[in-house]
Amino acid sequence: MPPDPIQSGCLFLVATPIGNLGDLSRRATETLGQCDLIACEDTRVSGKLLHHLQITKPLVSYREENEKTKCIEIAQQIESGQNIALVSDAGYPCISDPGFRLVRECHRKNLKVIPIPGPNAALTALAASGLPTHQFIYLGFLPKKTAQVRKTLLTWFNFEGSIIVYESKYKIEKTLSTLVEVCGEERYICLARELTKAYESIITGPVREVIQKQSKASGKGEFTLVIGPPGYSF
Repeated sequence: MPPDPIQSGCLFLVATPIGNLGDLSRRATETLGQCDLIACEDTRVSGKLLHHLQITKPLVSYREENEKTKCIEIAQQIESGQNIALVSDAGYPCISDPGFRLVRECHRKNLKVIPIPGPNAALTALAASGLPTHQFIYLGFLPKKTAQVRKTLLTWFNFEGSIIVYESKYKIEKTLSTLVEVCGEERYICLARELTKAYESIITGPVREVIQKQSKASGKGEFTLVIGPPGYSF
């Protein structure tokens, strides 16, 4: 069946795979194929995805460095009747990725914003963690400085649900060490690495055990850390 036609003058928030290209939904593919323009973080990354999908569309760079000005330009294009899709390099736009300002600008102009759900590392890690899912908070990327990381962990120390954060391969060891200092080595956590990719790893247990297991594993890739509530254990 041919895809359903889409109305003109809309912003589409299209979630893209965080690793496995098979996770891209049919609806997302159809939307990318029908829109007039695709705004993306890195045109090279999105170009490879479109090549894989055999879709040819004009691309415009929309990233953190130019978001304040680009959001106004793109909203004006949507107001003129264009359908524009916003994508991240991986995952869902606006979630620790550019997009918030553009969505806000569209709402200011009463323009239609249509979310196309899909892959997200935070929720994927939480669902696979074995830690409580009835209540959780997402903090995005932790601060760069150790003192600020410690302060953040102390602020949410007694949170009764799970805490989800992203961390880079360059800081993960230090962050886990700081976590021991603040929360103790028995605090249950889940460390998810390279989700949906060939070398996916999901380790859950007391932080001391996770550190031990991670020390024997690869330190490469992208990490999502889920921290369980105080006193939680299997």
